[in-house]
Amino acid sequence: MTGKVELRNQRVSDAKRFFEILNNPNFKYFKVRPKDVKSERKFLIKNKEKRKNNFEYNYAILYNKKLIGGCGIKIDQHRKFIGEIGYFLDEAYWGRRITTRAVKILEKIGFKKLNLKRIEILMHPKNVASEKVAIKCGYKKEGKMNL
Repeated sequence: MTGKVELRNQRVSDAKRFFEILNNPNFKYFKVRPKDVKSERKFLIKNKEKRKNNFEYNYAILYNKKLIGGCGIKIDQHRKFIGEIGYFLDEAYWGRRITTRAVKILEKIGFKKLNLKRIEILMHPKNVASEKVAIKCGYKKEGKMNL
């Protein structure tokens, strides 16, 4: 896989693109679905406050400078040394190891900048693609969510 994967802070101007990506009917296991672009803008505005309060750090995934997804680290508020990674990617870019590369960048941010000691990835038990990303990044399965 060639091409440059980068992360940058999410912007309110990303709302339309995120809305398009997140409302893909093939996103069976991603629970966040904005009802309209305005709702997504509000969500992105709230993300700035979450970052300021050390609750969540959300990023846009860029591939060759093009916005193709999002990812982030949510800080466990009871155990601030633990972060949970989440991610989503435009279907046109699935299967190219882009998410795997984004997770590796997130890990560096989590361990080096946020001083986390542990990073987890929670996913729907049937989300095979997300599980593959976790395995490629060296994560170990510790349990299964009952839904």
